[in-house]
Amino acid sequence: MCGICGIVNFKASEPVDRSLVERMNLAQAHRGPDDDGYFIDNNVGLGHRRLSIIDVSGGKQPIFNEDGSIVVVFNGEIYNFAELTTNLIAHGHQFKTRSDTETIVHAYEQYGDECMQDFRGMFAFALWDRRRRRLLLVRDRLGIKPVYYYAGPDFFVFASEIKSLLQHPRVPREVDPQGVDLYLALRYVPGPRTMFKNIFKLQPGHWMAVEEGGIQIRKYWDLEYQERESPHAVEEFEHLLEESVRLRLISEVPLGVFLSGGLDSSAMLAMMSRITGGERVKTFSVGYESSGPLEAEVEEANEFAFAREAAAHFGAEHHEFRLNAADFRDAIPTMVSHLDEPMADPSCIPLYFISKLARNYITVVLSGEGADETMAGYSLYRRVLALQKTVGRLGPLATAIPALAALPVGDRVRAYIRRAGSRLEDHYRGVVKGLSMEAQLALIGPGRFREAEQELDRVFGGYFSRVEKASTLNRMLYADAKVWLPEDLLLKADKMTMATAVELRVPFLDHKLVEFSATLPESLKISQNKGKWILREAMRNVLPPSIIHRSKKGFPSPAAAWFRVELRDFVRDTLLGNNAACRSFFDPQAIEDIVSRQEKGKLSGFQEVWSLLVFEFWHKQFIEDFRSAHVSKEIPVEVDVLSSRGA
Repeated sequence: MCGICGIVNFKASEPVDRSLVERMNLAQAHRGPDDDGYFIDNNVGLGHRRLSIIDVSGGKQPIFNEDGSIVVVFNGEIYNFAELTTNLIAHGHQFKTRSDTETIVHAYEQYGDECMQDFRGMFAFALWDRRRRRLLLVRDRLGIKPVYYYAGPDFFVFASEIKSLLQHPRVPREVDPQGVDLYLALRYVPGPRTMFKNIFKLQPGHWMAVEEGGIQIRKYWDLEYQERESPHAVEEFEHLLEESVRLRLISEVPLGVFLSGGLDSSAMLAMMSRITGGERVKTFSVGYESSGPLEAEVEEANEFAFAREAAAHFGAEHHEFRLNAADFRDAIPTMVSHLDEPMADPSCIPLYFISKLARNYITVVLSGEGADETMAGYSLYRRVLALQKTVGRLGPLATAIPALAALPVGDRVRAYIRRAGSRLEDHYRGVVKGLSMEAQLALIGPGRFREAEQELDRVFGGYFSRVEKASTLNRMLYADAKVWLPEDLLLKADKMTMATAVELRVPFLDHKLVEFSATLPESLKISQNKGKWILREAMRNVLPPSIIHRSKKGFPSPAAAWFRVELRDFVRDTLLGNNAACRSFFDPQAIEDIVSRQEKGKLSGFQEVWSLLVFEFWHKQFIEDFRSAHVSKEIPVEVDVLSSRGA
């Protein structure tokens, strides 16, 4: 796991400033604290920060081919590199290292722009072809590893993190106005946009070629939903899952598991224990200090009991971190600094702390991300299917249901009423949505709201049309795999673990396992009103029944209770002050109403307050502070002084 960056000046007469590449690299040094490396060749410069995992002694980057005409910098892991290396040697290629990185340059020599087709892993890499004077930038299929870029009139710059791009004096630091409104709707900005105007993400499963004649972007992978019946589907699934976990245990440094005690993370622990032959696996859980007047609410968010049960069942070496309200509040600036752009997912903070704890014991950690989006684990899928079934029974009467949204009902019920009778692509915006329609209208007004809705229709409509012949369930899964998964779930996983120099691996997102899951009939995804049915069947004789049948809890947080009581003044001081940036983007009265709603414990109040808080801190760090800093100086990166402590 590493960080990459680089510059291509299209005018050969403008050589790259090495010190600028060094500043870009330093801005993301937390991603690779073990080493750095550079390639500077007239108008091209590449930088690399290394977290040593494979070939610790010999894998220093950049890495070249035999004659030095191909050079690569790489972030991620290619788990099947040994097999690929054997094949490439058989084709006459000569290797100088045992690193998976070197596989990339020789695969490019052999297969050209489609060199990534046989890679199993997570990756974002930049390859410079010195003969063709051409940069190839590639992102993995599911978007596990991020890569950002800015294309100027006569230069191109890329990096693993936006803060690295912002070191370049000609990269503008401007807020994308439509990005702000999309953020309210989703709690993140859907790619390829970011919250910065003209700074973009390379989309998952795509490659980009950059040369003086222009920029070309191509998709090299996509999901296909073609259901097939198989009497041995459970056995096939279990084999692929075990193979995926086995590949992700390749490492020269210690490994462990993030453990909540839920089905997904417990399955990771079970497979790892099986493969390592009973070796004690290190496991890590995060929870919350539950005392005082909020004890009951805070304790409800704790998953310690479930994690301890799973750890005890497999004899794991278990570690815990307890988070309190002050920790949560004080970590917000650090979280925002590492995210680079606003993402209003409060689970970022406990994920950061558990990563910080884990770094004391391991460098590589496995987790259960991706199971819900590939095997229909979220209850929302079942609710939408049930709603469509009910509407179908009502026939023509269903057209009158949306009018009931005007009744005095809760926000969640109102949202479901609005869905009734409309097409899936007209209302489905992914697993986790942002602020309610009422809150968005109050904050930004009908004009901006309408424009944001049109853009979201374009984004999600494009994905739904791509799989228009698939079932309703698979269309939802596809949309979430393309938007929610890379833009929220995987982005926070990458940024929060990399903030502490921990490499996160996600076996459920091995592309062969994901492709297999796409062929499963719906009865193996949802059955007996439970999602991830095939995983439950595969783990039936492996995990305790209490874990097999446990309802999904997600990554709960008691932050709503803290904001209402212990952090009440903090919220008010941040959002209602005269100098608050939110007042320039949103209606001040609407902000006050949202804060008051949160203080009264209303259902949707916390998420709205949290979204505004994250935006406020982001604007201060990345816009206001940057405006006051001299462009020739290093961009200030949040200094991490938070301590890690066990239970």
